Amino acid sequence: MSNLKITQNIPKVKLGIVAVSRDCFPSTLSEKRREAVVKCLKEKNAEIFIFNSKIIVENEADAMKALADIKANGVNALVIFLGNFGPESPETMLAQKFDGPVMFAAAAEETKDDLFNGRGDAYCGMLSMSYNMALRNIRAYIPEYPVGTACEVSEMIMDFEIIARAYLGIKNLKIMTFGPRPQDFFACNSPIAPLYNLGVEVQENSELDLYESYIKHENDKRIPEVVKEIEEDLKDSKCNFPKVIENLARYELTLRDWYENNLGASSFAAFANKCWPAFQTMFHFVPCYVNSRFASKGIPIACETDIYGALTEYILTCVTEEPVTLLDINNTVPKDLYDANQKIVKDYTYNDLFMGFHCGNTPVCRLKNSSLAHQLIMKRLLEPDGDPYMSRGTLEGDIAASDITFFRLQSSKDGELRSYIAEGETLDIPSGSFGGIGVVAIKEMARFYRHVLIQKQFPHHGGVGFKKCGRYLFELLKLLGIEDINYNQPKCVLYKTENPFA
Repeated sequence: MSNLKITQNIPKVKLGIVAVSRDCFPSTLSEKRREAVVKCLKEKNAEIFIFNSKIIVENEADAMKALADIKANGVNALVIFLGNFGPESPETMLAQKFDGPVMFAAAAEETKDDLFNGRGDAYCGMLSMSYNMALRNIRAYIPEYPVGTACEVSEMIMDFEIIARAYLGIKNLKIMTFGPRPQDFFACNSPIAPLYNLGVEVQENSELDLYESYIKHENDKRIPEVVKEIEEDLKDSKCNFPKVIENLARYELTLRDWYENNLGASSFAAFANKCWPAFQTMFHFVPCYVNSRFASKGIPIACETDIYGALTEYILTCVTEEPVTLLDINNTVPKDLYDANQKIVKDYTYNDLFMGFHCGNTPVCRLKNSSLAHQLIMKRLLEPDGDPYMSRGTLEGDIAASDITFFRLQSSKDGELRSYIAEGETLDIPSGSFGGIGVVAIKEMARFYRHVLIQKQFPHHGGVGFKKCGRYLFELLKLLGIEDINYNQPKCVLYKTENPFA
């Protein structure tokens, strides 16, 4: 999947590492251990930028010098490394004054032969640091076990780079919307204040703004070029409606230009666009395939003006650096389909499975036997008797087998942020249905569905990343200050609302 890597519309992390030293310990110990960490990163061929500050922080003046040093070198994510016990006030002051995500880690002792001058006591120093961090109301990333050898700390830094990338993306994101939610989509509620609290900007636009811009692109000279791009993208797909491609290209250019002209103070963007029912009657196609193309390029477009869905997809894009999708947690798997695929379902129970579906927004690289098709539900509603016309433009196919992470960040009706993370997989089982659809397997899904998704009023839309990345998402959510983080708990761990006598 390396050819799927997304490099646009997500941040480039520039890590800096600063070592700290308690003045009653030799600063050379922290310096030596910091150099060993950087050496391990280079030996791992880690594809990350790291600025190795030569300033050892022993006091507040050193902290200010280190802050100036890392700012001057473009650092946007900081690793504070306790090479020995460390000075709790200067090191946390540095974290407090740094404008970006911060990680703390500490050095383990190295050998039984050097426990006099070579003993650093960083294990103890992390405890003092943590209390001072609380006094300053600092949220920082602290790895699950934050004390290690040079190479173990380098692995922690590589994990932090992923978390920092998503954090920086959120803090510099604008979500652009077109149109209100369709009727009866109150579940995709979007309180704005929690988004602002995260650092996300929101630009809400009318459907008329989108239509007006589309009309102005009627004779855009770039349309033939985009038509060729689309034809290349669909070269391994069945194209049922070649005549709609020119209109899709024009719509794509409309959104491209809107993206480029409306970033404003933000660096990155995602869309949340209304896509029915008036869209079809005015544009004479559905936007699903174009949505899929944007997702393939790292610019998610959430269906049905789902603002938190767009944020969810964008977070997954930053964490995985690969195309993601948004799916309805849609329907059960028929029992006879489950029974007919026992070799594939393995040890998943019947209630561990469900079908994830959306009309046609999943990137082509994630589908098997894909086709440019029409939206069956829209055709039933808008043009039941003739050939598809207004309903053309979906990208359909079964979702290919893959590890996945189902994820959602959402505000409650009262403005409280909550989330869920569930790792699983999509199975290589033919769906026998329409749309972009796949058989999804998540352990203990039935209990998770009842006591998380229903109990906490999560919308039917879920973001899907095509690898297991729950550990990064969990740490990111903690760094953002989100306390209500849910997951699919094993049988031995009851949910708060689960009946122990059932």
